[in-house]
Amino acid sequence: MTELDRLMKYRTLLSARRAVSRESLLQALEISPATFKRDLAKLRERVGLPVIFDRDRGGYLLEQDDPHTELPGLWFSQEEILALLTIHNMINQLEPGLLSPKLNPLQERLAEIVASQGTDANVLTRRVKLVHAGKRDLPLKSFQTVAMATLHRRRLNIHHYNRQSGDTIERAISPQQLVYYRDNWYVDAWCHLRDGLRQFSVDAITQCEMLDLAAREVPLSEIEAEVQKGYGIFSGKDVQWADLRFTPERTRWVEREQWHPEQEAKMEKDGSYRLKVPYSDERELIGEIMRHGPEVEVLGPQSLRTHVQRALRAAMQQYESYR
Repeated sequence: MTELDRLMKYRTLLSARRAVSRESLLQALEISPATFKRDLAKLRERVGLPVIFDRDRGGYLLEQDDPHTELPGLWFSQEEILALLTIHNMINQLEPGLLSPKLNPLQERLAEIVASQGTDANVLTRRVKLVHAGKRDLPLKSFQTVAMATLHRRRLNIHHYNRQSGDTIERAISPQQLVYYRDNWYVDAWCHLRDGLRQFSVDAITQCEMLDLAAREVPLSEIEAEVQKGYGIFSGKDVQWADLRFTPERTRWVEREQWHPEQEAKMEKDGSYRLKVPYSDERELIGEIMRHGPEVEVLGPQSLRTHVQRALRAAMQQYESYR
């Protein structure tokens, strides 16, 4: 019997609201008096289980007045506790202040348990680090309201800033799901102003209010077909396939990347890499293609190839005046 299994069995043996003698516990658990003594310390100090000895009743039992008596303790191995602490640390780095106030008490309790086993939980904050690229400032209050409305299936009244036009538009939306994409949060929602599915960047929501109205429900299959079929965050139903060829040198990086769950890829005889990716809005895809510069060529469709050519020419014109 492992230590974890044994500690869990204590909870079962002591939950019958009757005193259990030390001899009975030693026999049931097949342990020595010394091990029993160590177990009691772990149960009380690490797990927080209120085990007391009742002299009048001649045995051990759980303190009935404790509000946590009927709740299971933190039955985690050291590896599981470290994993939970790592997740907490990553969440805090992902979006500072997002869940920390609610998770801090749990983190402190887990840290105490890990420390009792000779491990410093603070090492995680120094040894696990997330590096963000292109992360935009997120109004925490807006995110919390959007998240709450998404989980409780309520409509939202939002003021959304459109970066392309520069306009801020007020509208009612029914949030369907939150999406974390490239270090930023988006919400897939039914827009009651446009009467259709739309994606909104949460950091562009300048004002947000949860309404006392039930959200319009949209099947997840419809959301997937509408906004998740193509490459990137800008999607739609009309899907085309980009045919890209990377040089052998760039292949060593790109061949391990997933641009889309339904992408098609193959290696050519000369070591180049062919990648076919579905897309419905070319804006983000063009930026990704240009990031690879001369080490990628758009083979098709012709419309995408033409747009990339124009974007490259426009970029070159920025530098021609410096000759």
